[in-house]
Amino acid sequence: MAIPRWVARVNRRATNHITAPIARHMPGFGVIVHRGRKTHQLYRTPVNVFAAPAGYTVALTYGTESQWVKNVIAAGGCDLQTRGRVEHLAAGSVFHDESRASVPWLPRKVLALLRVADFLSLTRRPSRPPEGDVAT
Repeated sequence: MAIPRWVARVNRRATNHITAPIARHMPGFGVIVHRGRKTHQLYRTPVNVFAAPAGYTVALTYGTESQWVKNVIAAGGCDLQTRGRVEHLAAGSVFHDESRASVPWLPRKVLALLRVADFLSLTRRPSRPPEGDVAT
C-alpha cells in the first residue's frame, strides 16, 4: 500500500466530495457507485480507472483493504461513472502487478512513484434482452 490510510480518511471526508463531480468526466478518472455492506447506503468513490479489453482496471491507490473495494467485491459489481457515461460492471478480481502493464504509460510512471501495484478488474455485464422479448 503506497498512500497512508490517514490520507484516505481525509479524502473520504473532504476531498472526494470536491473531486467526484469532475472525476466523472476526466480521462483516467471515474466514480465508483456502490452500496455499503452493512449500512446499505449508496456511496460514490472517485478512482483512477483505465479501459481494459473486457471492461476496466482500477488502481487501488490505498490498497486492497479499502472499504469500497470490499463493498464492490461483496456485491459482485458496481456502477462506474466515467467520461460522461455510466457503465454497469461485474467485479472481476483484485490482482497485484508490479509492472503495471494494464495501465497507460504516463499513469504507470506516476503509480510506480507512489508504489501502487494493486488493481481491481471490472468487467462489463452482458446485456440482456428487454423483459418479455423471446429469443428465437
